[in-house]
Amino acid sequence: MTGFHTLKSRSVVLRETNIDTDQIIPARFLSTTERAGLGKHAFNDWRWQADGSPNPAFAFNRPENAGRSILLAGRNFGCGSSREHAPWALTDLGLRAIVSSEIADIFRSNSLKNGLLPIVLDEAIVQSLMQRPDDELVIDIAARELRTPDGSTFSFPLDAFAQTCLIEGVDELGYLLARTDEIGRYEEHRL
Repeated sequence: MTGFHTLKSRSVVLRETNIDTDQIIPARFLSTTERAGLGKHAFNDWRWQADGSPNPAFAFNRPENAGRSILLAGRNFGCGSSREHAPWALTDLGLRAIVSSEIADIFRSNSLKNGLLPIVLDEAIVQSLMQRPDDELVIDIAARELRTPDGSTFSFPLDAFAQTCLIEGVDELGYLLARTDEIGRYEEHRL
């Protein structure tokens, strides 16, 4: 997992609401504990046609969306069953942030633990951003802000621990392991 302070990208738009974790990564691809390679199965049933060829109408298959790392999604993104494979698949697909007016709690938690930033903004703001997917958005994790080229700034909630983990590029265990010397000194002092 790679940390980041800011993210600059144009966005991919999925207007559908209630995109659940089975649509993000179908259950038949959950037999692995490896993160690498899951991106090819992200949104599998929407991205690929019955013959295995890419669905040209699907947002992630359009050439203009290649390399974009911000997803603008419809309301209630990541609902359904809890599966850590969903943020794994999305980060392997190249995404670093999801922006929606509503993100399911368990998906949000799993995302933050895996280097994917879930941003919740008002519905009107998300709809406005969806009208301009070619705008280069700037997400500043330290400031907890999303900025647009026209100078608009939108604050988003992000707890301090998740913020630190995203910036440092670590999960909860990595955060603790990076502080073993401090923990050792504290334990010595307490004895």
